[in-house]
Amino acid sequence: MTSAGRPRPTAHETGDAGVNGVGTERRSLLVRGGRRLVGEVILAGAKNSALKLMAASLLADEPSTIRRVPRIADVFTMIEMLRALGAEVTFDDGELRIDPSGQLNDCAPYELVRRMRASIIVMGPMVARLGRATIAMPGGCNIGPRRIDFHIRGLQKLGAAIEIEHGFIKVTCDGLRGAVVPLDYPSVGATENLLMAATAARGTTVIENAAREPEIVDLAKFLMSMGAHIEGAGSSSIAIEGGHALHGAIHEVIADRIEAGTYLLAGVVTGGDVSVSGLNPPCLELFLNKLRAMGVQVDEGDRTIRARALGPLQPVDVSTLPHPGFATDLQAQFMVALSLAEGTSIVTENVFENRFAVVDELNRLGAGITTSGHHAVVSGPRQLTGSVVEAPDLRGGAALAIAGLVAEGATEVRGLHHIDRGYEVFDVRLAALGADVERIEGRYAAGSAGR
Repeated sequence: MTSAGRPRPTAHETGDAGVNGVGTERRSLLVRGGRRLVGEVILAGAKNSALKLMAASLLADEPSTIRRVPRIADVFTMIEMLRALGAEVTFDDGELRIDPSGQLNDCAPYELVRRMRASIIVMGPMVARLGRATIAMPGGCNIGPRRIDFHIRGLQKLGAAIEIEHGFIKVTCDGLRGAVVPLDYPSVGATENLLMAATAARGTTVIENAAREPEIVDLAKFLMSMGAHIEGAGSSSIAIEGGHALHGAIHEVIADRIEAGTYLLAGVVTGGDVSVSGLNPPCLELFLNKLRAMGVQVDEGDRTIRARALGPLQPVDVSTLPHPGFATDLQAQFMVALSLAEGTSIVTENVFENRFAVVDELNRLGAGITTSGHHAVVSGPRQLTGSVVEAPDLRGGAALAIAGLVAEGATEVRGLHHIDRGYEVFDVRLAALGADVERIEGRYAAGSAGR
């Protein structure tokens, strides 16, 4: 097998060169279909964990080192955020050193928070460390409302005072106090913010109906290595005994399960043979079971997963749910495979209301998808044909690239900056598996990609 490991990317490849947004929207990915993908991908660290670990480093007044950090645009945005808050940050070859020992600023800049929703995660650590925080209302992918009120009500339970005015959330407290905090919904972001804030609260905090994602467990492990006392991470009830002094720590980010699923699907749609390494397979248990139900041969090893499409794909129904349910971040990519299946599948989106934004673009390539509310009906099998499409968001962009791999002719996926937010050297890794992909600076005229 060939290997799509971890080539050291340049700033140009990751989006670091365009971190302020200048020119990044003009980048496209040109995908020429018809090649079978074969090989192994050594997974990068999880985007959805690394960003939260970076925020957690603010809790100590000593440096921390985080390893296996992906070189993606969102990480560079978070680096800017930490520096704006007063921390010293160095990043070299996947190793991030964060020193927050100096005087910290209590205001997260609007231009950074609006660019990336995950920036809201600095609120908990700032309140814990400084007793105050001012955060702009978040931006990021347009995939529907993410309930900030879960964060706010949770912090109020811990004794914080909240004011929202002129698009900013202002949080103040005269010492946090432990409490039982029931969440109406197992929000990942709210669980993480409360988990970090509770490390500074007097007494014990219990987060009920907590998110159970592997990234929550990774954050808890980092916090415990810093000196926090936490029990139950990965379950629906997390207990935090607050008030213990935290210190710097060294931690390695878990592998990115969404990256794993994306590359496995890229292999499946091309009739290929792709393996991913570095991930604990149970993190993707339901996803892998759905692949098997489609007729895909899936082999699990010690931190490895191999997927081979040995025959026609079969239709399956999918409903996204919080972990351990089917991940919403894999829904768009999975719909591409379902469009090739021999029959009709129903996809139900239960997490984000705008996750079907990519459907119109997939249909431009020939997919037979109709939507009604939070349901999508995917009719297959369809012969996809290359065209010019626009990535509506991070995972939608990955789905369009996957569709391009199996489409006849060439597909130009515009809005590559969305993909660069969450995938480390996406084009390089696909090329290492045998794909014919090319990063374009500037845009072709409409229709040129299909010629």
